[in-house]
Parts: sequence; structure tokens; C-alpha cells
Amino acid sequence: MAAQPAMLDWQGVLAADAVMVGGKAWQLVRLKQFGLPVPEGLVIPAGWCPLHAGAALPPELTGALQEALAVRDWLNKPLAVRSSAAGEDSAKTSFAGIYRSCLNVCGMEQVQAAIREVWASLWSLAAIAYRQKLGLGTDDTVPGMAVIIMPLLPAVASGIAFTCDPISGRDDRLVIHAQWGLGEALVSGQTDGDEYVFAEDPLDDHWTLLHRRMGGKAAKAVTRPGGGTAMIPTPAAEAGAFVLSSSQALQLAELLRDAAVALDFTHPFYDLEWAWDGDRFWLTQGRPVTARPHYAYAPLQTQPVYWTRGNTCEVVPEPLSAIDWSNSRKLVNGLLTQGYLLAGYPVLPGAQRAGLFHGRLYLALSLLQWECFDALGVDPKALNGLIGGYQPEIAVPATNLGDRLARLRRVLRYMLRSPAQRRRGMRAVECTMIEAGQWRKQTLPEDAAGLRAEILRQFRAGRGAVDLFFLQGSGGGSLSMLVEQLDKYFPGEGYALGTALLAGGEPSVTARQGYELMALARLSWEIASRESHEASGSRQLCQYGKDPEFQQAFDTFLEHYGHRGLYETYFRNPRWRETPEYLLSSLAQLAEVDEVALRVRQQAAVAEALTRIKVGVPFWKRAFIRGLVKAARQECNQREAARSALVAYMEPERQLLLAAGRYLARQGALAQEADIFQLMLSEILRALGGDIPAAGVRARVVERNRLFEQWSQEIAPDVLVEASKHSTPSWQGQGTVAPENDLSRYRGIPTGTGRATGRACLLRHPSEGYRLQPGDILVAPSTDPGWTPLFLSAGGLVVETGGYLSHGAIVAREFGIPAVVNLPGILDRLKDGDMVEVDGTSGVVTLLEQ
Repeated sequence: MAAQPAMLDWQGVLAADAVMVGGKAWQLVRLKQFGLPVPEGLVIPAGWCPLHAGAALPPELTGALQEALAVRDWLNKPLAVRSSAAGEDSAKTSFAGIYRSCLNVCGMEQVQAAIREVWASLWSLAAIAYRQKLGLGTDDTVPGMAVIIMPLLPAVASGIAFTCDPISGRDDRLVIHAQWGLGEALVSGQTDGDEYVFAEDPLDDHWTLLHRRMGGKAAKAVTRPGGGTAMIPTPAAEAGAFVLSSSQALQLAELLRDAAVALDFTHPFYDLEWAWDGDRFWLTQGRPVTARPHYAYAPLQTQPVYWTRGNTCEVVPEPLSAIDWSNSRKLVNGLLTQGYLLAGYPVLPGAQRAGLFHGRLYLALSLLQWECFDALGVDPKALNGLIGGYQPEIAVPATNLGDRLARLRRVLRYMLRSPAQRRRGMRAVECTMIEAGQWRKQTLPEDAAGLRAEILRQFRAGRGAVDLFFLQGSGGGSLSMLVEQLDKYFPGEGYALGTALLAGGEPSVTARQGYELMALARLSWEIASRESHEASGSRQLCQYGKDPEFQQAFDTFLEHYGHRGLYETYFRNPRWRETPEYLLSSLAQLAEVDEVALRVRQQAAVAEALTRIKVGVPFWKRAFIRGLVKAARQECNQREAARSALVAYMEPERQLLLAAGRYLARQGALAQEADIFQLMLSEILRALGGDIPAAGVRARVVERNRLFEQWSQEIAPDVLVEASKHSTPSWQGQGTVAPENDLSRYRGIPTGTGRATGRACLLRHPSEGYRLQPGDILVAPSTDPGWTPLFLSAGGLVVETGGYLSHGAIVAREFGIPAVVNLPGILDRLKDGDMVEVDGTSGVVTLLEQ
């Protein structure tokens, strides 16, 4: 017993074993550490808890307790003595109302008696039954019980709150229950109090009061003069009035959500207890919501819940920092719903299509499959092909005539409305590029209020760009129809023929960017050749800054494309305008590219595909297919244009975030400006507003950096299956490998034309591109626009991730590069230097020679 401290203050709790201080104390001390208003407290570690009820306090503990209370002047003040058992207030077991808490405890004698009551509650019938129900062992394995001692707040009002809707499970709702006096009447269920329901703003992280309901407040809990609490009738004036004004309720809602985000920004769904002393709000307990219902369409309620990285791991393969997740969880819903809204489909309000697990971005595959099927009749298997990856499929019901007619009406409505919407989208692309350029050139605020206002303005614009969302998220309809039509006449070859037909043509913004880089490379070589008077075959390039003509041309390129970068969807990654070295280093390879041969390859692919269609498709269907090809090419180009525009918004937003980071670093809240990326948008705004102490901001960043390092070491499964309907389910990760016919053949999705043979060059990041030699087969884990310069040098492309609509697929089709995507595990099967064949027609990669 002497080996452990008798009492721990909050700082001591942080340094202790979480099991020895219990779940309730651990959550409270973390709230305190992260800058939330939590009263001071002491904790008696669980090791002092006796093995049976009724035991007296050991003399050593009594002496230490007397001294600790006296030093804090708590001997004659009302205190709260509360349980904190191992597993209590955890993600899987709450023990809500099971273990004992004693309020208004005064004097040493009452404190000792209260501690014994809390210990004894370990062996109560309710506690034993609860542990048995959850399979937490027998009476011989009772968990230890730590005890919390805190000053009793003079509560004018108190209550409980849920930072999600506890009934439906919606994560864009926040519910507060409030009661006059102590919260005992509310927690015990003797009264329901007032209810306040808030909705999260779809454009930022603020909350709006939806409605408030006056509940029963006939009685309230108050302190008794001699200790303990009593229930008394609520005065008529209080019973007939709301406990909180609208402004007070909003202030509390923002505080509660901040507490949940601080504890777990990936799943901020908490059950919190609060008190108001007439001057400020305090938090007195925080536990994860342990039974958050799965919020989805009715037919999905009884099915497993599938999450996938099939598409997101191409764009964001690495862990997300807090600000990236803050942005992604908003944008994903906007990107994936605009097409359905245009078609008149009743999208489930508040459904969340993005999730963060292992630090990576996942899509709610079950939800996506159902919406695509229910709205437009697209089979889940077909949707999986567009998304990429090897994923399970939900069960869908048989359709009747009414269902088919409803879907037909939605398809027709979409077809009639989408041309005008696409024109609006392209106008939005132009306006966004202009607006983002203006933001980039403006002088940034240096004061907290100015930074806060500008951050809100820019982020609201980016998150509200619904016309761009439509182009970005609704670019697969014509392509899907094209593949479907081709498969009818050429079974199993729809992907390959569709790819060939889309080669060349009007280039997308990303392909244009590649062609202009090639032109820069040629210019650099020509200037160097003129100046050195050497033969043109020397391929020496001039250096940036040493020739005005080349410098001007490169600066012009950056004016158009400088907002882009390597893995540009992360705010933490610099743009090409900031660090152009990667582009300059790629010019030497691009100078070797034969653009004429590239164009010939594109034309040959189209010509061969058209010849096959002329032979194998009835004449009356050919015009329809040509129309689908034109529409599919336009939609893919618009998808790339919208992506570029959304990334253009991110460039000035990134600079604004860094400016906020510098400000907070000057205030001592951040160690360095880049730490700003480890805060959610709501936290940044609150920190700039002075609502989070500097020490609390620092503590959050330290915790997030530790978590980020942990995530970086983890291998995230491609698919997750939710094995329970609760908010904290057990997950089964489904890792996948490329299907193979034998040890040397791997089949994926064909997204580039023709066939190529060459030496495999395995690159994990585009910064390793200097190792790629002309004609090599580029093998990569994923491809975002930062990889595009390498496509032009490669003889063929093999990518672990992606689907038919992925960036790598779109650009490979345009360049006419033999390409196969959606080959999970291929980087572990091949090695640098292996001779491989890439068949962009069949989707097969063959290992020819190791």
C-alpha cells in the first residue's frame, strides 16, 4: 500500500496509470488538460479500495486525506465524492447510475463515510448485474474503484447533454437537457427538464438552435444544511421559465462540442454533465456515447455497415490532420449528394458519408450503394467498379414497376437539368479561379479578430461551392452508361473500349498542365542549346533564374497551376508556388518525351476502337455511343476542372491558416505555425477568440501529433465492416490483395489503352520520380495530380488503388497510356527491375521476368 501515493491532484492523475485512477477521473483530467472548465479535484487511486464492502479507511489514507483537504481549505466546504472505477465512462461501458456519487459532503467524518459508500457500490446488486451482462468477470475479479473528491459547485442550473442525437444517432445534432439546481433530479430521472436541440451549420462548425422545449421542472435538487441533498418544489417563477436563454444555450452548446472534439476529434460523440454557477459554465463529467444508433436509410438498418478506402486512398492515402478531417467531413457530403438533389431524390438529411478510422478517410459504402441504387437503379456491383477496390455489396430488394418508374423519372429529370447545372458549374470554376487568385494576393490580417473573420469567410465559400461539388461528384453517369452499352456488344470489354474511345480529345486541366510542362522542358532545352552552342541531342537544360525568357514562361505556368501540389488535398502540404523544385526537377525527364509519338498513340487507340464498333455495333446505335463518348469526356474534364478549382480555394486558405498559426505561436498557444493543422476549424476559431487557454491548445496539439505518429505506423484496411449498431463498434478490417490467376498474372481495372512491356519502377511518392527512366512501367500506390509529369515519361502505369473515375484513370485515358488500376498489394508482389507487361485492354499485369 505504501508503494502508491495516497492522493493525486489532477496533474498527478495525468502521470498515473489510467486503470488506477478510473475512467471518470481520466476523462475529467483530460478535459482540464485541454483547457475546458473543470473544477479542481483530488483522486484516491484504486489501489486503496478494499476487497470487500464496509472496510474502514487505512490510517495512512486518513492522514493524507486530512492534510490534502486542509491545504486546499476544503475541510469545511461542501464537496462531491464520486466513483471512478476502471472501465467507467469508457467507450464501451458507461456504468451510468450504477456506482455511487455523494453530493454536499461536509467535514472529515462525512468525507470518510462517502468514500466507503462509493467503494461499497462496487458490490451493489445493480453493479454486479451490469458487469455480468457485459461479461466483465465475477465477484472475484471486481475492478478497482478510485474515488474523486471535488468542490461542490453552487449550481444555479445543471444538466446533461449529448453531442449527437441520442435517439437517431445523427452527428449533426446536439441535445442539451437543463434543470434548476443540482443535476441529481435530472440524472436520476425524477424530472426531464428543458430540452434544447441544436443543428450543425453545413458551412462551418458553428451550431444553430433548432428548437427548445420546456419540460417538467416540478421539483429540483438542493443542498441540505447538514449535508446531502433534498428535493424541493420548484418555485413557480422558475418552473414556468426556461432554464437557459437562447444565447446561454448556444454558448453552452459550443463549449460542449469543443469538449467532445478535444477528447476525440475523430468521433466527438459524448454524454456530458454540466453546471452553471450563475457566472460561468463548468463540466463535471464526460463519457463517450456508448449506444449511438446507426443513422441510415431504413433498408440498411439491419445490414452490416461497410466503409471503404477504394477511392479516397488515391487522393488522401496518408493520415489526415485535424483540419483536413474538419474539412473533409463537410465536403464529402456536398460532393456526393448534388446529383441526387438535382434528380429530385429525397436524400436522408444529416447522413454522414465520411468516416475517419486509423487516421484515414473512409466512405460510407453501404450508404453510397443504397443511394445510387434507390435513386437511379445502379447495381451496387457497378458502383464498386467506379469507386475502385474489392468491396462487399449490400443486399437490395427486388424492384417493382412503381420503383422503376420513379427511377426513370429521376434519370430523366437529371438529364434535363444537368446541362444547365454543368454550365453553372463551369462558370463557377472560372469565378473560383479569379476569387482564389484575389484572396492569394491580398494582405493577410495580423490580429485575432481579423484572422477569425477572414477564415470564416473563405472556408464558408469553399464549403458552399455546390456548383463545383456537382461537377466533382457527378462525373460518372455517362461513363457508366458508355461501359454498360459497350459490354452488351463486347462482353467483358466495356472498360477497355471505353478507355480507348476517350483517349486524346480536348484535354482536361490536368492533362493540359502536363502538356505545358512538356513545352517548358523543350523551351529550357532549346535555350540551353542556343547558349552552349552544343548539339541539340545533349538535353542540357537552362536553370530557373538564369534566363529571363525561361523564367517568364515558368512564372506564367505557376500563375495558372501554382495552386496545385503533391497530394494537394492536405492543407499541410505546400503548393507548387511555394516549392517549385519538384516541377523544375521533372523537366529533364519531360524533355525526353516524344509528344508526336504520344499523339499518334492516342489517335491509333481511338481509330482501332471505332473500327471495332463499326463492325460490332448496329448502325442505329453508333450515334448514341458517340454521344456518350462526348458526354463522358466532357464530364471527366469537368470533374478535373472542379477539382482544380476546389484546390485553388485551398491555397489562400492554407496561407490564412499559417498566418493564424503564427499569431497563436506568438501568444504561446502553438510551438510552431504548422501546428495549426492539428486543430479542427472550430478549435482554431475558439482559440483566436480567446475561448481556449494557450496551455489547452498546446496540449491538444501534443496529443494529436502523438496520435498522428501512431496512425502513420498503422496499415489501414481497405474495407471496414461494422460488427455492431453501436457508436463504438468492433471493426473487422478486410485487407485485400490483387486477384491473380497464378503467381505472375494480376487482374485489375483497365483504364489505359494498348499494351506495354518494360522494367517495373516502384515509387511510393512522386518525389522519387528521378528513378523513373523513359519507357519504365510506373508502379505506384496511388496517383494524384502531382504524379502527372511522371505519366508522360512512363511506358505504362500500374496503380494499387483507384477505380474508373479516379484521377490516375482519367489522365491515363487522355494520354493513351497502357494502364491498370485497382491492384491492391501489387507493390509487395513486384520488385524494381522486374520485366512486366501491362495490358490496358484486358486489365492484366503479367510478370515476365524477375
